[in-house]
Amino acid sequence: MNRRLVLLGGAGAAGVAAVGVAALGVAAVAQARAARIRGLPDPIPLQDLLREPPGQDMIVERADGTRLRVWVAGEGPTVVLAHGIALTLREWNLLSPLLLADGYRVVAFDARGHGQSTIGTDGVSAPVMAADLAAVLEATHAAEAILVGHSMGGFLALEAVLEVPGVPDRLAGLVLVASFAGDILDGAPQNRAEAPILRSHLLPRLTANPTIGTLFAASFFGPRPSPAMLTAFLRMVLARDNAPLLPLLDAFTTDDLFARLPTVQVPTVIVCGLADRTAPPRDSRRMAAAIPASRTIWVEGAGHMLPWETPHVIRDAVATVGHPEPASAAHPL
Repeated sequence: MNRRLVLLGGAGAAGVAAVGVAALGVAAVAQARAARIRGLPDPIPLQDLLREPPGQDMIVERADGTRLRVWVAGEGPTVVLAHGIALTLREWNLLSPLLLADGYRVVAFDARGHGQSTIGTDGVSAPVMAADLAAVLEATHAAEAILVGHSMGGFLALEAVLEVPGVPDRLAGLVLVASFAGDILDGAPQNRAEAPILRSHLLPRLTANPTIGTLFAASFFGPRPSPAMLTAFLRMVLARDNAPLLPLLDAFTTDDLFARLPTVQVPTVIVCGLADRTAPPRDSRRMAAAIPASRTIWVEGAGHMLPWETPHVIRDAVATVGHPEPASAAHPL
């Protein structure tokens, strides 16, 4: 055999072997990290995270056949809660009792295509879902309400305030939690990495692997996530087929509300975890710079799932929205 070919063949085999060794090393590191995360403490038991919040259920019918599941509890000033993509109103089950104890009437709902809400003939899009939010405000007779939006919920809250007539008139305050105003790929490497996985429909199969499942869920939390929260998060995300929601990813990528934010006249508090990799702090800084008379609460050590990681911080934001406060404040986890 030609000596040069033997050398090349040997080099190629060595290269493959080196790649294999490197891959095994990466896998070992990933397994060790996942094992470490699974050994962290659980401040909230899993059953409490999975529990349905107590209250009264109602259905809001939309003209296109969509049926929105809405939950209402308590009496007093109204707080409306809008959840994140692929989640449900259950993400508010730690915050809701705090708000009820403070004397608020709390309204939460499953967005179309999420939880127990259906998708009608209009499908999913930011304008359609902003109109759904307006319909929930109307159906629950919300007036002088505080609207709290997490992630997608914050984006849709801004869309509703900017585009749906009458919505700003119903609001006394806006709380944007781990949120964004579009262009979610800019400055967010995690979103760039995970978007193709979500589009491939492989997420259920991939997260069935304990290591991948743990690390995927942990990417939405701060550096010391609760294993019970990771389990509850995955159960919510994987509870139904999320393929119909893919157009929302396009909207979050291509739609850009930042240029119109200076027209927002609703008093606004922006809450952001400094370890958030899904809606990183740069998004909150841009929103704070653009929305008049807004203020920001930074949460050290917290990630994207603030409704579970730091519900007390959101509670404080609700209590103080519209009140004179420093332009920016820091809050420990």
